[in-house]
Amino acid sequence: VNGIEIYSMKIDSKVTSRFARNVITSQAVNRGNVHKEVFFDVELPKTAFITNFSMTIDGVTYPGTIKEKEVAKKQYEKAVSKGQTAGLVKASGRKTEKFSVSVNIEAASKVTFELTYEELLKRQFGKYEMFIKVKPKQLVKDFEIEVNIFEPQGITELEAEGTFITNDLQNIIKKTFSDKKGHISFKPTLDQQRTCANCSQSVLDGDFTVRYDVKRTTPDNLQIVNGYFVHFFAPTNLPKLPKNVIFVIDISGSMSGRGIEQTREALLKILDDIKEDDFFNFILFGSEVHTWKETLIKATPENLDEAKKFVRGIDTEGMTNLYGGIMRGIDMLNAAHEGNLVPKRSASIIIMLTDGQPNVGMSNIQDIQVHVKKAMEGKFPLYNLGFGYGVDYSFLEKMALENKGLARRIYPDSDAALQLQGFYDEVSNPMLTDVELNYPENEISDLTKNSFKHFYDGSEIVVAGRFVDNNQNSLTVDVRGEGANDALSYTTQQDAEQTAKAFQEQEYIFGDYIERLWAYLTIEQLLEKRIAATGEEKENFTAKALDLSLKYKFVTPLTSMVVTKPEDYGNQDGIADKPIEGIDIFTILLYLRSQFFFFFCLVTAAPQRSYLYTAHPTWYTSVDGDPHFIISVPQKEDAICFNINENPGAVLNLINDPVTGITVNGELIGDKRANSGAKIQNTYFGKLGIANKHLHLKLTVTPEKITIQNGNEKTGFTWLDSVTLQQEGLTLTINRKKNLVLSMGSGASFVIVLHQVWKKHPLHQDFLGLYILESDKLSEQTHGLLGQFFHPIDFTILEIHPGSDPKKPDATMIVKNNELTVTRGWQKDYRRGPKHGIDVPCWFVHNNGAGLIDGVHTDYIVSSLF
Repeated sequence: VNGIEIYSMKIDSKVTSRFARNVITSQAVNRGNVHKEVFFDVELPKTAFITNFSMTIDGVTYPGTIKEKEVAKKQYEKAVSKGQTAGLVKASGRKTEKFSVSVNIEAASKVTFELTYEELLKRQFGKYEMFIKVKPKQLVKDFEIEVNIFEPQGITELEAEGTFITNDLQNIIKKTFSDKKGHISFKPTLDQQRTCANCSQSVLDGDFTVRYDVKRTTPDNLQIVNGYFVHFFAPTNLPKLPKNVIFVIDISGSMSGRGIEQTREALLKILDDIKEDDFFNFILFGSEVHTWKETLIKATPENLDEAKKFVRGIDTEGMTNLYGGIMRGIDMLNAAHEGNLVPKRSASIIIMLTDGQPNVGMSNIQDIQVHVKKAMEGKFPLYNLGFGYGVDYSFLEKMALENKGLARRIYPDSDAALQLQGFYDEVSNPMLTDVELNYPENEISDLTKNSFKHFYDGSEIVVAGRFVDNNQNSLTVDVRGEGANDALSYTTQQDAEQTAKAFQEQEYIFGDYIERLWAYLTIEQLLEKRIAATGEEKENFTAKALDLSLKYKFVTPLTSMVVTKPEDYGNQDGIADKPIEGIDIFTILLYLRSQFFFFFCLVTAAPQRSYLYTAHPTWYTSVDGDPHFIISVPQKEDAICFNINENPGAVLNLINDPVTGITVNGELIGDKRANSGAKIQNTYFGKLGIANKHLHLKLTVTPEKITIQNGNEKTGFTWLDSVTLQQEGLTLTINRKKNLVLSMGSGASFVIVLHQVWKKHPLHQDFLGLYILESDKLSEQTHGLLGQFFHPIDFTILEIHPGSDPKKPDATMIVKNNELTVTRGWQKDYRRGPKHGIDVPCWFVHNNGAGLIDGVHTDYIVSSLF
């Protein structure tokens, strides 16, 4: 392709006792007669850590070196401030992240890329799964996948499949296993790689998946090598434990349409799978909290039929009282246990699904976390499912991890119902509760997590540790848990000689694999603990995880790999980082538009809402100069804000998307009378116009009324109405005197918040705020004062120094190749409703956003709302 020939690509996987090391080697040659850029792209599992990378050009090797993230970042900040792109790894799919590197090489030069990554394969539904992304993008003369598995317990089944495997290719997958060894190879010829007889396109594009399981003659397996041990626990043939499950479901307005349909579909399938010994209930939360039944109900056929009717009738309404919903679930489970309404020997779980952020009832996420943890007391796990990109994923993850559960993102695609059902299947068969694996304290140091709330059928518990005495070669473990009929309790023993015997076929082994497995598991768990920790405890977890990441050379969220390149042909060195769910880690790059939820708020130099507390009118006003615009940049956990100072009556173009046909304009209003003492007069948005020219729809919103024009037809509402209107291409929900939620076609959703002031206020008027959800549904060509920020934006903050206000430091911001002086401040975010403005820290860009916005602010003034 383009004069570059990839003549060899080898994917070599070695798995020993579930621990996989994958080495991907690609060799290319420049067949052109001038220097050219060669690309090396690898998609690897999110659960893996990169451990090594090197590039060899004409016999000279350029290795990657792993450093503490901050050190690597400083090294490259200079390059980045010059506008060079340094990042190499980005989130690329549900299960993968992409490592990309390119280098310019001269004519006839050869380059060899080699990337190594490692991961612990997890057991799910009775099998270990390793998937390899295959996408060479051209025909490769020498292409090969080779997988070698060594399991001391013995292998019982081994399968390999590829999403791209045709009947012809099926025969090329060679698969053998006997006793402890498994081997898979896939080596298609050039002709077998073609999409058709004379085509030059490659059929190799998709996932290659290997699944296997091991023999289980005992409930567990203990292995000791070189002063480290690993303990695998997965008992079979246990009686099923009854479960008590409460589904806490978000039915707020933003779930309307496909989201709630898919939720209903998934719940109906789940009801088909619930067993008669189980107890269950549904709790729905919008602005209010509704329950199906007052208590948990046994899953009798009659009750399941009634539940299905209830589920089919679930519909959306209102805002997001997440706290109310979750607390109702906890109270119900606690009451069921205290009142012996559920079997004593049973496993209880809460599964919560939400697509947004709490904005009714208790809406401060820190307060919610504290109250939920206190109410649950570690008695049962909380599983949080975040639907789409409008959720605060780090909040859901922290709350789940604090309560012995986990968080999972549900991607808003056509298979969302299957994703929901798939998660339920993972936790639908608890076999044991309160599992503890106890090891002699005086013999073991640095033990990974060894107590587990539930053990689910088809999964596996893994514990690893280090011996105090490196030469110790035996270990006794005491295992306890609570089963369906009685307590489980037994002791298991192992010595190093038994492990060594099992490992006689040494050619399969990388010798330090148990030590690396222990390091991998320890880092993974420290990073999880770090999410829920604060203060000194968080610092300790961070320091330990960083220390191990550097020692074992893992690219984790705390380390970066610096990739050096030859200095000729304008090559630039780069940094490989580990992205994490919900936040992109690296300061420099904002990657996939669709991965991030952008929150844009239009608040203004207006006052906060005035409150009438007593017979004497009292009101609160905000500081002059609050900005119109707050741009949240979630991956930086930061925000940028700016003000547009224009005269009342000016109409500003906020969003303009020529592809979807959506435009949003806003008209400014001023105070009732000018403030003679102020240089800049307060202005705020008094009228908003949202149009979709493809659907011939126009929506005009003022603090008094809402008008919809569909072609020549007009429909009007006031803010005293509570309505949900659905017509072709439009869904509108008005929440009386609070806000309205609008979605048009399959595009973004808009929330308009009504801010009402005290009617007799001498100065201020009612005004509007605008919020955009799911901005990724607008096209790449979207522009406008807000629309331009739906595209990736990156910025770097340098040289923070005291400003004119001692409480608000100044700094230099590098953005769009401009150096701007910005000021740190706090602005109001009314996402959670007009009454409760939350202070949001942001970097304030002066002079009407000059240097941040494209062009100058007057470019965005338009003649009318439509």
